[in-house]
Amino acid sequence: MTSSSCGDGSLAGIAWGGRGGCVEKPAFSVLLTGAGDRKVEAVRAIRTVTGLSLWNSKLLLDSAPVAVTEPHQLEVAHEAARILEDAGAHTTLLCNWCDRTFTRGAAPLDPAPCEGPWSAEACRTSCPPVAL
Repeated sequence: MTSSSCGDGSLAGIAWGGRGGCVEKPAFSVLLTGAGDRKVEAVRAIRTVTGLSLWNSKLLLDSAPVAVTEPHQLEVAHEAARILEDAGAHTTLLCNWCDRTFTRGAAPLDPAPCEGPWSAEACRTSCPPVAL
């Protein structure tokens, strides 16, 4: 099968379906839900994750709850959440397909079936990959 069957010719963000088609993979955003006790460290972590200026990072922190990242693969969202949580901030991950939120490290993340096109076994929110 060629990548042209998916539209733009790109393989990024694509999962191949069992019937010869392909579907876009879900992406996950990091939501900042609280600043925590270490606000200066949280601002630095926001700068690290987003690349924003000091001023804009502080404004983002003061706007919690707010999305800190654009949708990314689950592993990228987990890493951004880890950086923020290590700095004392409180985060939640959001699936862009089914709009379910979950915390990093919880498993199963959400036992309810996915509202998107994923089967229960394939939904990364319902059944995350096992960490080694």
